Amino acid sequence: MSQFQVSVGHRCSPLEVNKAKDMEEESNVSSSPSTRLRHRKQQRSSSAEAVVDDGNPSPLLVNDQNKYKSFMVRTYSTIWMIGGFVMVVYMGHLYITAMVLVIQIFMAKELFNLLRKAPEEKCLPGIKHLNCQRLANTVTADQFLYRLVSGLIKYHMAICYLLYIIGFMWFILTLKKKMYKYQFGQYAWTHMILIVVFTQSSFTVANIFEGIFCILNYNDIFAYIFGFFFGRTPLIKLSPKKTWEGFIGASVTTIISAFFLANIMGRFPWLTCPRQDLSTGWLQCDADPLFKPEPFTLPAWIPGWFPWKEMEVLPVQWHSLCLGLFASIIAPFGGFFASGFKRAFKIKDFGDSIPGHGGITDRMDCQMVMAVFAYIYLQSFIVSQSVSVDKILDQILTNLTLEEQQALFTRLGQMIGYS
Repeated sequence: MSQFQVSVGHRCSPLEVNKAKDMEEESNVSSSPSTRLRHRKQQRSSSAEAVVDDGNPSPLLVNDQNKYKSFMVRTYSTIWMIGGFVMVVYMGHLYITAMVLVIQIFMAKELFNLLRKAPEEKCLPGIKHLNCQRLANTVTADQFLYRLVSGLIKYHMAICYLLYIIGFMWFILTLKKKMYKYQFGQYAWTHMILIVVFTQSSFTVANIFEGIFCILNYNDIFAYIFGFFFGRTPLIKLSPKKTWEGFIGASVTTIISAFFLANIMGRFPWLTCPRQDLSTGWLQCDADPLFKPEPFTLPAWIPGWFPWKEMEVLPVQWHSLCLGLFASIIAPFGGFFASGFKRAFKIKDFGDSIPGHGGITDRMDCQMVMAVFAYIYLQSFIVSQSVSVDKILDQILTNLTLEEQQALFTRLGQMIGYS
């Protein structure tokens, strides 16, 4: 063991860690003139690479000599992901929610690793457990597990808040002198992850139980294809490989395909019926007016050679245009945000779990933005806000005891008798 390394049995302090690292680097650099020369060359080359990375964007896909090899790898991964997603959708709401939960955990792991520093964490062995505690608390507060335990635990929100307060007190009690900045940085970083990942993913779960029917954010696929073959004009410095050709081509194809796919998907009860519980049985429900075909007369400016003058359109298709427009114009900014994030930490990808794509976070950056908008749009313009008999009965059976239900039945009988 080097004389500058900190012994295992010694109680670690940040000063000792930093001093040990500095002294070890100085000894390595000053050991010989040749070592010093190599060290200076490495510093110059690294600084030069940083300047090139910041000032000169990487080549576009159309100019990349290895683009076809990368294209094949990404294509194979995409096919596997789409196939797996279709299988999970076929299995039902519960399995889709479990998939979202797994994605949340992997995204949190990738983001936690960005700011993790081994020397500091050796001195703070409890910080990983504290992050896991906050993670578990947030997952418990998710709507999926709320549905799972709502019939057993009446004070679900109070328990979740109590767990958060315990984690907060734990954090305060584990603060160490000279480590405050690192600990508070980790504390803020954890809350950022909870907000960006878990809060936005909870909207995805809410959307699932309103109906699996959704406009998939396949804008990324179209943007990559158009940029791969036609992209020549850089779009934004944060992500040099993204081009205007890919952005515009993906926007047009996403909006058009969203309109026609909504007509196909809207005809399957499995995709449109809301799920009120955690069962996995087949769904049957009366079709919502949004999914009932209506005749639509084409406008007069359509050329005369067009074979159709009238066509059947589902009302939900008009809503799909709004969702497709958002997925094309606004959702890509989630990807730009992630690109800036990676540049700030000087990394290429958040992980390497998906060949050709990077990590889970690299694939879900736009979906996080899309999930929140889809939920807000769904609740504001699509889902009926009126109270239905089914909703009232569900509340009665869930919240009232047998005696209270009998009393309510008696009162309703009296009211009907008086009328």
